[in-house]
Amino acid sequence: MAAGHVGDMGTVAAARADPDPSVRAARLGALARLGALTLDELAAGLGDPDSLVRRRAATLGATVGGKGSRSRLPTLLTERLGDTDPLVVVAAAWALGERRSRAAVDDLAAVASHHPDARCREAAIAALGAIGDAAGLHAVLDGLKDRPPVRRRAVVALAGFASPEVESALEEARNDPDWQVRQAAEILLTR
Repeated sequence: MAAGHVGDMGTVAAARADPDPSVRAARLGALARLGALTLDELAAGLGDPDSLVRRRAATLGATVGGKGSRSRLPTLLTERLGDTDPLVVVAAAWALGERRSRAAVDDLAAVASHHPDARCREAAIAALGAIGDAAGLHAVLDGLKDRPPVRRRAVVALAGFASPEVESALEEARNDPDWQVRQAAEILLTR
């Protein structure tokens, strides 16, 4: 939305109820660009009926600050881990990882272990690695038994943890059928 580049808050405000979801999503980006994206605006975006808007809001949730950004925002993002659109789940997991949200570890671990979409499992594992909380380690280790892209993400996520279990898992990953998993494990073991 060009209005965000030129500071046209009137146009940005008018786009709030636009019937086109791409305009509502662009509005959120414009508000962020203008430094005017509030938690209430983001919460409305996360609750939008269209997944395009929810995904944009979740992505922007990684950077929003201000009142409630440490208490309310992680809860709002965690709720999106149950979204019907896998790409919204991916965006929410990414944002939670970027925010290093320890409060979301159990929910991220559940997504990493049980979500039917591999992209969601992969994103949740990446977030758990970024957070590095020991409570999420079991889900990351379980990811080493998943599909190749998830295993790749899991082996890299192990860098966020330190324990004998991690060293053992990395040693096992050296024999993974996927060369990228083996390579990542080798790199982590030699650091």
